[in-house]
Amino acid sequence: MEPQRQNLKTTLPLCLGRYHISEEYGFLLPNPLKELPEYYQPWMEIANKLPYLIESHQLRACVNKMPLLSCHLLEGHRQLRLAHLVLSAVTMGYVWQEREKQPAEVLPRSLAIPMVEVSKILGLPPILAHSDLVLTNWTKKDPKGPLEISNLETIVSLPGGESLRGFVLVTVLVEKAAVPGIKALAQAISAILQSNEDTLLKALQRLRLSIQDITRTLGQMHDYVDPDIFYAVIRIFLSGWSDNPAMPKGLMYEGVSTEPLKCSGGSAAQSTVLHAFDEFLGVCHSEESADFLCRMRDYMPPSHKAFIEEIHSAPSLRDHILDRGQACCLEAYNLCLEALVELRSYHIIIVTKYLITAAARARSRGASHLPEPSQALENRGTGGSVVLSFLKSVRDQTQKAILPLRD
Repeated sequence: MEPQRQNLKTTLPLCLGRYHISEEYGFLLPNPLKELPEYYQPWMEIANKLPYLIESHQLRACVNKMPLLSCHLLEGHRQLRLAHLVLSAVTMGYVWQEREKQPAEVLPRSLAIPMVEVSKILGLPPILAHSDLVLTNWTKKDPKGPLEISNLETIVSLPGGESLRGFVLVTVLVEKAAVPGIKALAQAISAILQSNEDTLLKALQRLRLSIQDITRTLGQMHDYVDPDIFYAVIRIFLSGWSDNPAMPKGLMYEGVSTEPLKCSGGSAAQSTVLHAFDEFLGVCHSEESADFLCRMRDYMPPSHKAFIEEIHSAPSLRDHILDRGQACCLEAYNLCLEALVELRSYHIIIVTKYLITAAARARSRGASHLPEPSQALENRGTGGSVVLSFLKSVRDQTQKAILPLRD
């Protein structure tokens, strides 16, 4: 069941900056750093050669020789975020260098201790999450050029070549496409507080257009990501050690804990965007799906998670539409939900292509130049969800939120 709204903050406008949300880039970290101070070169040298070290089976040996460095010389949020990206990407490579046949059971202290320390400072889990792989992992080739894939590059890579680059950068563009919708959401909440139906209507129209743009942008996956490479090469390095049959006990972080830790892998469900839209539009998910989505919020930067909680405590758009909303606002609200249903249906098409169909092709392919794909993850998302049933449930509950039109 959905917790009752508290309506705690009904006098202040929803200020994006307070939650470290950029007016230009949304949840993306603006202008991420590409280099750490000289002291941290042992980390950067490994991170910059990560695909080669993994594919040549040399990464574990390099990490085992890596010095234990203090995190005290990291200054400011952007250095900490780059450090988390670097350490978490190296962690994924170390664990999965030999893929699921021989995952590492212990993360050496020279990697585990700073990984956990930086994670605690940032309030993030000690694993590669969406906030690392996507939000922190992009840079413009030409700083004055446009935010489009031809002018973008990743900062840290993993095996998968151009398909890995495409997967990350298309997702960066999806986050960028959400920016007008996030701003419209904040404007709509202010409009509800002020009982301004005209402003609310315009905000809902902008939100619908943003959701539709997200769907169009997601379609670029077909152009830049090879499904066979995603399935056989990339996916394992996004996988965690929670709800993963290949690592049932979790991962021991040497020098940190006497018991293995369990962390979920990267997942689209760790993006704050759709959580914010669901909260604002009043979409309630099944208990199982809601539990998974709630767990995924712990993989977001704390300020972004707080933004979702702020929306939840704000006056309910759905109640406003039902109680006092004009017919045009009701229609605009439903159009937002319909656009969200279309986005989620399209996401199911993408996942079917890149997981289900790719899995069937891998089974029938026999000998191949591609690695043998992970069997433990065959029907699961990298975050640990049984992926298609989860996505269909989420889509269907969004459909159910659509309100009947008044006579």
